[in-house]
Amino acid sequence: MKILALDVGDKWTGTSISDPLAMFARPYKTVQTINLEEFLSEVIKAENIQRVIVGYPKTLRGTESEQTRKIKSVKSSLEKRFETVDWVFWDERLSSKRAGVLKKAKTKEDKIFSHSIAAAFILDSYLVYLQTQKNM
Repeated sequence: MKILALDVGDKWTGTSISDPLAMFARPYKTVQTINLEEFLSEVIKAENIQRVIVGYPKTLRGTESEQTRKIKSVKSSLEKRFETVDWVFWDERLSSKRAGVLKKAKTKEDKIFSHSIAAAFILDSYLVYLQTQKNM
């Protein structure tokens, strides 16, 4: 089963996709958040996505922020629109910072693509969690 991850922002949403065995995460596409539902309609069908991981932006203290509340609202809306998909919140703290360190943005395109790199970090940590659960 392929898994998709989202790093939802106000303007851009980075996406990452796993391989069919759900072992590896790779950056996929960065889309304008306003077009997210249209993108998901296409990719869920084309890639047979059964689960979507949504980056959950807690503060470093583990509390909710205004951005956390926005993302909760987006996830709720997407869950209603795509009922056949399993939706999971996953801690995304520092994923964007890690993406920025990994790939220094030299151009606007680099900056936009860094959202998908952040989504890959989110998905990778989720896949590691899944593997540890299988080994227990």
